[in-house]
Amino acid sequence: MIDLWKYEQDLFKEGINYIGGTDEAGRGPLYGPVVAACVCLPKDFQLEGLTDSKKLTPKKRDIFYEYIKEHAIYGIGIVSAKEIDKINIYEASRQAMIEAINEVKKQIPLEYVLSDAMPIDIDIPVMPIIKGDAKSISIAAASVMAKVTRDHMMEKIDEKYPMYGFKNHKGYPTKKHLEAMHKYGLIEGYRLTYGPVKEMLK
Repeated sequence: MIDLWKYEQDLFKEGINYIGGTDEAGRGPLYGPVVAACVCLPKDFQLEGLTDSKKLTPKKRDIFYEYIKEHAIYGIGIVSAKEIDKINIYEASRQAMIEAINEVKKQIPLEYVLSDAMPIDIDIPVMPIIKGDAKSISIAAASVMAKVTRDHMMEKIDEKYPMYGFKNHKGYPTKKHLEAMHKYGLIEGYRLTYGPVKEMLK
């Protein structure tokens, strides 16, 4: 059993109290923004079963999302498809994380950030942790907030363009999504630098 509090507890012992975990959702989709979250948890925070959002069912994620929203300080950062095309997805993910961190800094004196493998250059220390969303409770919480926020955005788009099936594939390149793209064409919000979209533009 991995102790998800290990990184946070080590920092608490050093007298660091305000620790944010940050993660992003939506690197792989052909459509829509990349969304990041930064979450600062209270020291007595408990949420049985919290882990990397990809390992949770959508129903569980929604329940956890509401719980984290209520019991933690969080910020969300969103970088559009247009911006992703301009600066690339890696930089856009970093940008979204910085936005999310800044949102948290408006609410509390954040002292330290644990990130999911992303080096971030800001005015407080950052520790990138490989597979951090499965090793740190704060990053796991951020992964849930980012994923559910992005999923909700895709469900909203789905109401406007139901024929694309966004509520099911969330913009990822599934067979059904690619078929819909070819049948209905590209709408605003596609990442034009991504392979299958690029192909269509040719």
